[in-house]
Amino acid sequence: MGGRGPMERVQRTDARRNRERLVAAAREAFDEAGPDASLVEIARRSGVGQGTLYRHFPTRAALLSAVLADRIETLCRQAAELSATRSADDALATWLHLFLVHARVNQGLAGAFMAEGPETVPVDCHQAITRAAADLLGRAQRTGTIRPDLSPDDLVQLVVGIALATARTGDADQADRLLALALDAVRSRRLPSGTS
Repeated sequence: MGGRGPMERVQRTDARRNRERLVAAAREAFDEAGPDASLVEIARRSGVGQGTLYRHFPTRAALLSAVLADRIETLCRQAAELSATRSADDALATWLHLFLVHARVNQGLAGAFMAEGPETVPVDCHQAITRAAADLLGRAQRTGTIRPDLSPDDLVQLVVGIALATARTGDADQADRLLALALDAVRSRRLPSGTS
């Protein structure tokens, strides 16, 4: 007779729950202390032992990778939700703001991860973000409100550039102002069809 027994299902459920708690605790710890946050503290916050942490994430790079992948998946899910519920322009502008916040918050995490070992990343971060941008951008371009010559990769690089340029500024609003200027620059100067 095939299938998993009740004990194996409980163990798999516990393991999945422990992994989710570890990723959530790591996300908080990395937000507070950066990518060098204490792994002992992450295990403590998640309510599991250090052995459980190392069983799920044998290296810091593996844990950094899991947190980064979780954040990328959230960002891509937000793109799909915005596309389904907002106008093309509003969805694009809102998501670009979310992406800018993501890029600013995760600079240290991504840099530390790349230094530790990018081969462990479970998703191609750039590809996933570019795909999400392409969907939103394409929709806005089809409405005629965004320049047709703007590529998704150019748009992603523009936002990343703003995040890098404002990383150490004392002006908390500068990134938002620069994003607003960039959005104004990529808007089409012609009116969408059907308007006067």
